[in-house]
Formats: sequence, structure tokens, C-alpha cells
Amino acid sequence: MWSSQAPEPIADCDRRLTSVGAGGRLVVADSWQRSLAAGVDPDLRSAPLVFDTDRVACVRQSHPLDRHLPMLRETLRGMADASDHLMAVTDGEGHVLWSEGPRAVRRRAESIGLIEGFRWTEESIGTNGIGTALSIGGPVYIQATEHLVNVLHPWSCVAAPITDPDTARVIGCVDISGTKNTMHPAVVALVQAAARLTEAQLTLEMNHRDAYLRDRYVRHLRGDARVLVTATGRVLAADPDGWCGGRVAVPEPGHRVSLPDGRTAVAEVLGQAFVLRTTDDDRRSLLLRLLGDQQPCAFLDGRRIPLSLRHAELLALLALHPRGLTCEQSSFHLYGDEGNPATLRAEIHRLRAQLGDVVRAKPYRLDCDVDADFLAVRRLLGTGNVTDAVRLYPGPLLPRSESAAIRGERADLDATLRRQLLHHGDVDDLWTYTKTGDDDLEILGRLAAALPPGDPRRVAAQLREDRVLSDG
Repeated sequence: MWSSQAPEPIADCDRRLTSVGAGGRLVVADSWQRSLAAGVDPDLRSAPLVFDTDRVACVRQSHPLDRHLPMLRETLRGMADASDHLMAVTDGEGHVLWSEGPRAVRRRAESIGLIEGFRWTEESIGTNGIGTALSIGGPVYIQATEHLVNVLHPWSCVAAPITDPDTARVIGCVDISGTKNTMHPAVVALVQAAARLTEAQLTLEMNHRDAYLRDRYVRHLRGDARVLVTATGRVLAADPDGWCGGRVAVPEPGHRVSLPDGRTAVAEVLGQAFVLRTTDDDRRSLLLRLLGDQQPCAFLDGRRIPLSLRHAELLALLALHPRGLTCEQSSFHLYGDEGNPATLRAEIHRLRAQLGDVVRAKPYRLDCDVDADFLAVRRLLGTGNVTDAVRLYPGPLLPRSESAAIRGERADLDATLRRQLLHHGDVDDLWTYTKTGDDDLEILGRLAAALPPGDPRRVAAQLREDRVLSDG
């Protein structure tokens, strides 16, 4: 909210900035410079409201700090209650997601927007504990008139950012604020300790996930696959071992990634992790995205190429037969006895115009490193990993295709996935499968029976089950 009063004269701002700088608090002077450069008006009356109540609830639920709030509350809330201070926890963009404290303090905090849904970056409300801590990436103590915005002068605050060890990015900030001119040194130490304790808990969770991923996927490190990385680019297992603990660029399926020794590798998705398969710089890579009710596409060396249904069918067939097929064999696999080899030759010619010489003849084959989403799902099912398989499965293989070979592969993949889901999948796996749009009565019934009362997924499964039965 903007004040109806005239903005503070620039000369007064300059005088105040000089005074702050002369006081030896360089961190505050730098923050003022950033805030003024962002156009912050010192006569602002409140931080801006960004999220409504429903949006706050949604962001909280998906935020990694949500499960750590009890620990932060136990560490800081008692002190806040006893000393008339407010505890606030934000996300990495400075949006307050949680704020707790005595009722009287909360009422005063509401008047300046120091409650859920408001943004507390330097660009929004000037120099303040939360915004400045996020800007410098470290703990900070902002006292009274060190705030740029006048309405914040009765407040003092201590804040410390929280960094996610998995991504190395700041994901939030913890803050203690109060309407006193000074903060007790114990508050400063306690806030920093709370942030470090949260990071330690995040590290512990990350280590548990890493152990799980190594146990599940390290067996895939064979042949030219030498590196196992997380979806955030952290190296979990590698040859040489010295790469472990390092980082590579965040992988994208089918794209090339530079390894620490300068070689390139192709990223192959394996559920919750990636295997990087080394490849010659001159050897090309092709990734096919053919599952689900979406336009099929290929990624050639990372470049996205939309595919017609006919070309997608051809590429799926060649991916299934890496040693190659003759023109007559390809025509029969795709179109049965009614197939015309001459028509197939014309389609191959048009496909080569799109993909170049990775499509070879005599026999027809793909001369590059090839992977496909449906092949990845099949590999995972082959190892009994139904959880990751269903996560990679948005829907059937080329559902509009009437090709004999594609229909056979589609039916076999669907049946294998469904069989493993019913025998080995948990409720989360079954729920993920329902997102493909398949109204499978047995799976819907299994979900409705297994989910507890009050779970919204149970209601959704029952409604879908009733709709299918009524339509039938």
C-alpha cells in the first residue's frame, strides 16, 4: 500500500543513507542502495500482498520447509511468545508462509503486512531482515531506523536464510521480529542456529534419498554408463570415484551433458535419477517422446522436432529393432499385408529430410544413440520398479496409431504395467496411474478401498468409478 503523503525528498534519503554508511554498517548501506535503485518509496505503509489464503495453503503444502515447521516452532516459538516477538518463515522469494506469535504482536504485524501471503524482499519493502538476508545469502540483524521504510522503524528483526543442500539454492528464510529498539544477542544466535539445524535436517533427508537411489540404480552403471546423478545434477556414483559429490548441469532426458573430464554424455532417465552414458562428440543422440495423448516428438542432440504420426510410428519401430529392418520387413511390421514398400520408402525419404543421416538404409536403422520414453518404462518394469515406471508413463504408446506393430507394443506395455501395479503397486502408484485418464474399474476400486475416509483421492476415485459404471 502506498502512502497518501508526499514521498520523502531525495535529499533527505541521501542524508539518511550517508548517516547509515557513517555508522559502520556497510551491509545496511548496501541494502539501502539496492532498495532505492529498485524504486522503493520510504513512505510505504505495508509490504505487498501477493498470495491469498488458498494460495498460501497450496504453497505451504508443496514447500520443503513444511515438514520442518514443527522443529522451527519448537526452537523459536517459545522464545517469541515469552518476549513479545513474532516468528516468520518465508519461501526463497520472500513470501511469508507462516507467522506465529502473541496476539498483540500479530495485530501490529498485520498493519505492516508481516503475516502470511505478503512479500518481504528488498525490492518490495526496502531494507529488512528477511529481504536483506535473502539478498546477501547470510544472516542479518536490522535494527529500528536501519529500515529504509519509515513505518518499520519501531521494529527490529533477525533473519537467516535456509539453503537446500540438494539444489544449493536458498529455499526460505526464518525471522524473529519485535517492536523493540534492540535484540538480545541470544536471539541472533538462536535464529542462526535454527536455520543451520533446518539445513542439517534437509541434509539428512537428502542422504537418505541418495542411499535409496544408489541402491536402486547403481546396477545400471555398466558399459558406457559411468555416472549416476540426481534430477538436480548431483553426482551420486561415478567412475572415477572422485566425481562423487560434485555437480553437472541439470540433466534433461536425451540431452547432452558435459562431464568433469570434458567428455560428453547423454542423459537417460531412470525414474528419479539419471544415468549419463558417455558418447563420442561426433555421435548423435536421439530421444523419442511417444507416450500419452500429446504430439509425438523427437529430440535430436537436444533439438525438439515435432513428428507426424507416420514418422513417429517409423521411429518407434526402428527403436525396437536396433539392428535394422529391410523395407519389406518395415512395411509388414507397420501395416501388415496391406503395406506398400514404395509408400514406406517415400516416408523414409521425408523422415531423413527431418533427421538427416541418422536414418540409414540397407537395412533401415538409426545410426545414433537412441532412447525412448516407452523403452525406459519397459526397462523399469523389467527390474520390478513399478513406482518409477508409472511416474514416467503419461499414457499409452501412440494411442492414435493403428499400426500392427505399435498396437502390439502398446498392448503389451499397458498389460505389463497394469499387472505389476495390481500386484506390487501401493496407493500412490495406483493414484499416479489414474492421472493417465484410464478409467480402469479394478484400479479405481482398489484405490477407493485402500484410501482412508476423508482423503480427497478416495472421493475422486469413487466418483470416477460411479461414472464409469453409470456410463456402462
